[in-house]
Amino acid sequence: MYSERMIRMLPVLAWAVLVTAGGAWAQTAAPAPKSGQPAPSLEEVIRGLETAYGRINDLKADFEQTAFNKSLNQSIPAQGTVYLKKGGKLRWEYAEPTPQQIVSDGKTVWIYTPALAQVNVGPAPEALAGPAGSFLTGLGKVREHFSVRFLNPAEPRDKDGNVVLDLTPKQPLPTMNRLILSLDPRTWDVRRAVVYDQFENTVTMLFRKTAVNSGIADSLFTFVAPKGVATVPLR
Repeated sequence: MYSERMIRMLPVLAWAVLVTAGGAWAQTAAPAPKSGQPAPSLEEVIRGLETAYGRINDLKADFEQTAFNKSLNQSIPAQGTVYLKKGGKLRWEYAEPTPQQIVSDGKTVWIYTPALAQVNVGPAPEALAGPAGSFLTGLGKVREHFSVRFLNPAEPRDKDGNVVLDLTPKQPLPTMNRLILSLDPRTWDVRRAVVYDQFENTVTMLFRKTAVNSGIADSLFTFVAPKGVATVPLR
């Protein structure tokens, strides 16, 4: 069940990482706000994000993830390293709570669980070609895929001075019904990303040690099963 849940969450996780990496790259997008300075307009925020996204070809980041199941009132933490590249390529290496690798070359996805000595294999989810994956191909077309507003139009910034956006997919996805982003208006770094699914379950993502456009090799996005590992079709 853990593998099945993770594959359903791929579009959510990929999108959240891309948002964070895009923000981390735009270090000169906006000047530091002065005391009493008005919050940037929605147009300025969107333009800053789109400029940042447009420069990404690949990225690597360490991540911490908390998935909250509303019906069970249960939170599950996880952490590891993620790699993403244009063309729907991704590699999630989970260190905790259960070691696992989720790898895709954009056409095939492999889910390797060492504890089971098993790799599940199947076609890559079509959702990776949608709003999740398109930010590494279309790069930065936020307004094309989302309706964007401030979470609180009367006060766009939170107590820490971050601008908070509320994004709704124009074509709702089961795994992403809403996205809340807290952005540093000086750099467009995403300080916090919370993704809601159609049942109001949430995934909160935090990232560190982000490296963008480091030239990640395509070979990292294919998987060869170790000797003795069973191959099972992904259903």
